[in-house]
Amino acid sequence: MTPLVAIPAAGASSRMGGRDKLLEMIDGTPLLRRQAEAALSAGCETLVLLRPDDAARRAALRGLDLRIAEVKDHAEGLSASLRQAARAPRPGQPLAILLPDIPGVDARLIRDLITTFEQAGAVKITRPVDHENRPGFPVILPHEALARFATLRGDRGLQLTGWLAMPLPDDRATRDLDTPEDWAAWRATHHP
Repeated sequence: MTPLVAIPAAGASSRMGGRDKLLEMIDGTPLLRRQAEAALSAGCETLVLLRPDDAARRAALRGLDLRIAEVKDHAEGLSASLRQAARAPRPGQPLAILLPDIPGVDARLIRDLITTFEQAGAVKITRPVDHENRPGFPVILPHEALARFATLRGDRGLQLTGWLAMPLPDDRATRDLDTPEDWAAWRATHHP
């Protein structure tokens, strides 16, 4: 069964100096829309988790065939979105968590990760690792692992162990853009 891709986009972009990192443009498209389009192009049902009052991010997704869920307790941090995402898949459906601020993730990477997950029996948590062996995103969790999310609290993600790695030759699955400096450095090498 193809995973449900959940994009936790209820954060405040607090390190961006007043700008919204998920609305930063890449080739004329807001980053959040670009990530959602990658998941949809990979053939995945897609869920985006937003703050209830986030009209700008909601507008960036207009016209896409996806679900939007409001995270009422978003002020608690990432864990609130992850707990809500873990309740969204259909029975037996795996869940893929795609952080919205990693612009190197594209549909091909998502499809390759799904293939790796399925070839290993669709029973192991699966995620890409970069050229320095750092774990990246998206991460696919078999349905049986979703109960772990119920106890998450605060702004830290789930601490995962015993997962299957899909090696990548670069940092496309690990390079997130959280600050204006991150964006400037990324644009200098990717969109000179």
